[in-house]
Amino acid sequence: MTRWTTPADVRAKVQRRWDDQTLLRALAAGEDFPAQDFPIRGPKVSEIGVDVGAVRDWIAALEDASRQGECFEIEWSVIGGREIGRNRFPTRARLTSYDQAWALLGAKRRVASYVEILELVSDLPVVRAWVGDHPLKSLDATDDWESLLAAYRWLAAARGSGLYLRTIDAPGVDTKFVERHRPVLGQLLGAGRRPSAFARDLGLAAKPDTVRMRFCPGFLGLPRSVTEATFRVDEIAGLQVGVGCAVVVENEVTFLSLDPPNDGVLLWGKGFDVDRVGALRWLADVPVWYWGDLDTHGFAILDQLRAWLPQTESFLMDRATLLEHRQRWGSETGPTSARLGRLATDEASVYTDLVTDRYGNAVRLEQERIAWGWATERLPYQRI
Repeated sequence: MTRWTTPADVRAKVQRRWDDQTLLRALAAGEDFPAQDFPIRGPKVSEIGVDVGAVRDWIAALEDASRQGECFEIEWSVIGGREIGRNRFPTRARLTSYDQAWALLGAKRRVASYVEILELVSDLPVVRAWVGDHPLKSLDATDDWESLLAAYRWLAAARGSGLYLRTIDAPGVDTKFVERHRPVLGQLLGAGRRPSAFARDLGLAAKPDTVRMRFCPGFLGLPRSVTEATFRVDEIAGLQVGVGCAVVVENEVTFLSLDPPNDGVLLWGKGFDVDRVGALRWLADVPVWYWGDLDTHGFAILDQLRAWLPQTESFLMDRATLLEHRQRWGSETGPTSARLGRLATDEASVYTDLVTDRYGNAVRLEQERIAWGWATERLPYQRI
């Protein structure tokens, strides 16, 4: 038996126009209702006489769901023959008004909320356009729109001011509110969604990048008892700093465990934050060594650091170290296979082995798993 169209089928077809926002966008644009017209699959003539009761129930269910045209109109056709007589059967469902769609979907209250939002933003063309194009996202923030508009106006006025977001004093708005609604505010203001991009694109002050380092005695004229500090990158990058070399390591505990070079600095790279190290212009003309995890991302970070400091050499990222610690291998989550053009020949060979799973699936040797004696015997610099 062919499956007969049910009231749920009719509703599902209109629901798709709600979900893809066709109906609400048309409403926001002041357009006529985009008529919805669907065929109704019913019993074949040969099926009608098999179970007349089922046919009557099917017709009654469709008529009840239509609510005499309040939710949808039914188009009828006469079918039948000598055996069962000629009878009217529903053959199409048609909606010709917004009111019918909202009644069928049970969406009257949500539509009323959307209309209120449209009226609320009517004097802000950019916001009005966004609300018209993103009805469902707008409805998700139904209870917050007055505060959203206050935040929007404050941020638009503060664009380029260099202020920290913490200084926002819009009515009913604080930094937590802005953080929670950053995706919407970012779209309204043409700013990125990530915190740093959001602040940068609006010309606001962002949390400064910092770099943590340990150093030889007397670094920057500091007392000899001071052996470690965290500096703002924008403040220290351009200073005239006299060092003989730099060592960059991936892991924080390794950073704390190693002695700094006797004429330079030891820096915590923090993975892909290694760009902060690269921005230190006073490292451009001194030897730089990098020790990262022996996995695909470790080599990607090395490649990234060389974009800033091409003289960087790696250590303890070689095949001998990898194979010596076979019992300590782990598995890398989401390894990369990116083309890395700044690796030396031996580094590229190990990287290729990892990418192609030569030694096993997604093999990785984390920095902190390398035997300390093996590591300290192979350091390329003189320690304090």
